[in-house]
Amino acid sequence: MLAGLLRHGVAVNHSCRAGVCGTCMMRAVSGSVPARTQAGIKDSWKARGYFMPCVCVPEEDLELAALGAEFRFNAVITSLKPLSGDVVQACLSPETPIDFRAGQYLTVVRNDGLARSYSIANLPGEGNLHLHIRRVPNGRMSGWFHDEARSGESVKLLGPSGECFYVAGREDQSLLLVGTGTGLAPLYGILRDALAQGHRGPIHLFHGALHKGGLYLVEQLFDLARQHKQFHYTPTALRGDETNDGIHIGALDQIVAARIPDPTGWRGFVCGDPGFVQEMKKNLFLAGMASRDIYADAFVPAGT
Repeated sequence: MLAGLLRHGVAVNHSCRAGVCGTCMMRAVSGSVPARTQAGIKDSWKARGYFMPCVCVPEEDLELAALGAEFRFNAVITSLKPLSGDVVQACLSPETPIDFRAGQYLTVVRNDGLARSYSIANLPGEGNLHLHIRRVPNGRMSGWFHDEARSGESVKLLGPSGECFYVAGREDQSLLLVGTGTGLAPLYGILRDALAQGHRGPIHLFHGALHKGGLYLVEQLFDLARQHKQFHYTPTALRGDETNDGIHIGALDQIVAARIPDPTGWRGFVCGDPGFVQEMKKNLFLAGMASRDIYADAFVPAGT
């Protein structure tokens, strides 16, 4: 449907074209949409007819309407803070409060209509929204945030969306959080949410990067591990030399398998590179983790 609308000159914000980011979400006023076009959408929005046109092949005539006001927000950039050599934390202040869960994602829409989705790294009630934005080679939105955006500039936000977040209950269950790159953003929110809600079971966070310089929030996470005996943090780098800095060298999936060989009965959260996320989900399932307990957020690259 999205391709058809674009071919006929209908302006629709879009990004991943894979039914993941939520940028192109539309609302069906009449007619039914296939179930797969509503994957990851809140039940209340499903009931109102919201769906992803980028993965929709209509089975009947549909009447469409614009997004409702509950899905769109105006916001202002309040600060931009480097977290590593290629990651910046953008703090955004929405004009009206946004009901979200740590680990969900929002779509940022620039004034020229360019849209990209980013996970929320902070908790509700902490004020501004924190997004971790990695510089992507030739990335139009990430390059703008790193080089051109300034405090005080306005953007629009769509969302929030996604089901990769902590749900209270089973407080003694072991949790496994695994992410690459800025896949740490949702995991950082999920971790802090679980601790804030009094999760008692072991929580293991593994974060991977190509090299040590690609890791970030390392000291903050080591501090959290010192403060909470049930939390264990393992930063990893694919390349580099083993030193006494606590950073493990090697492939992230192999390090996870060696440290957590039997995740039966655990709950898992996997975020980051799509290929890694898919492989990690399969590995966890084959190792004993129930598929219903595996939550994932794959960072699908946007089109040009």
